[in-house]
Amino acid sequence: MTAHQPALKIVWYELTGFGAILAISWVNELAGLSRMLFGGGYAPHWQDAAGESVIIIAVAIPTILSSYRLSKRLHYLEGLLRVCAWCRKIGQDDQWVPIEKFVQDRLNTETSHGICPNCIHREIVKIR
Repeated sequence: MTAHQPALKIVWYELTGFGAILAISWVNELAGLSRMLFGGGYAPHWQDAAGESVIIIAVAIPTILSSYRLSKRLHYLEGLLRVCAWCRKIGQDDQWVPIEKFVQDRLNTETSHGICPNCIHREIVKIR
């Protein structure tokens, strides 16, 4: 799964939510939703709904863009690998596996560095 796919899923959820807010705003103004629910007088003013729509869209655009960028970045960072700087083993879940075995399963993945428990123990013994 690429970083683009989960980010688009989040954007669709946000678009649905902001679309629902816009729809409720217009239904409230044009059909008198508040009058139906709470009683009282009703005078439709489409200008109010248009003003609310502008504000909703002004909030929606930066929110959706920020969420999209953050989701792509988070998915990218989750895809980084921990590689022991000493023995070159890959940290996978709670195990450290040889890089050769891991590369058989996955290719073209960026890496980050770490140190496995065996290597840190070996280095501490060298220091003492």
